[in-house]
Amino acid sequence: MSSTAFITHPNCLLHEMGDEHPESPARLHAIQDGLIQFGLADFILNIPSQKVSKDLLKQTHTPRHVEQIEQFSPPKGQYFPVDDETKMNHASFEAALFSAGAGIVAIDGLFNQKFKNAFCAVRPPGHHAEKDQAMGFCLFNNIAVAATYAKEQYNLTRIAILDFDVHHGNGTEDILKNDPAILFLSSYQYPFYPYTIPEKAAENCLHYPLPAGTNSQTFRQCYAERVLPELQKFAPELILISAGFDGHHTDPLADWDLLDSDYSWLTQQIMDIADTCCDGKIVSFLEGGYSLSALRTGAIAHIKTLMKI
Repeated sequence: MSSTAFITHPNCLLHEMGDEHPESPARLHAIQDGLIQFGLADFILNIPSQKVSKDLLKQTHTPRHVEQIEQFSPPKGQYFPVDDETKMNHASFEAALFSAGAGIVAIDGLFNQKFKNAFCAVRPPGHHAEKDQAMGFCLFNNIAVAATYAKEQYNLTRIAILDFDVHHGNGTEDILKNDPAILFLSSYQYPFYPYTIPEKAAENCLHYPLPAGTNSQTFRQCYAERVLPELQKFAPELILISAGFDGHHTDPLADWDLLDSDYSWLTQQIMDIADTCCDGKIVSFLEGGYSLSALRTGAIAHIKTLMKI
């Protein structure tokens, strides 16, 4: 059996926001095609996601937010604009339930020793969704839901969330700020959407703003000298990753110059720390990445490293 689970659901492909929207079903197809292209499909453990319960969603988001997202669902063939960048179609609410549920399936699998780590190939993504607000292509905060569940279900007191998406995970910070059980570490292009002000970070949330043009050397130096030592010092019982591949040099929505090898390198560094403090327990969640070719190769570099291939 593979040590890595690949968790997704067909409903995640049904959410779409129009033919020209960069956050499209083609993103998941690109990753799944990559598993075949790079010879990983037969060696990874494919597990279907399950819907998250509304009760758990309401422990993470406000009940008002959960109810509004359900009520916003439009008839088939129509769209509902949640914000300037985010729309819902008739399938979006169900897709969001399966997206948030993937982390629950992953965490149960880890703690029941069914696999060593997991990659949740889900959409809509989650790290911009705040406690009471959907934004930035995100409806529910998948990684915050997983952290909430892990803390309560498995009595964890040290959960680290590492976000290497090119955009700051403002929603994750909004939901989990000042929680002593959580350490949130986020590197991101600055100044850039969602226009986070680093100086206003919550005590348990560490910001690593990097400028446009950040390349492999600058990115790796930031992690090696600043981010990873904090992760190691925290000694987490579980590591969750917001894996955005929009820092790639070909991504159309950002201005970093990262390579596939940077994602492999960082994944290995995180795994080395996980092996020393939490028996390798890592759950990674797809966030951004809007060049389909770069998403395919970047995500595969990440997954291949998780698989130790």
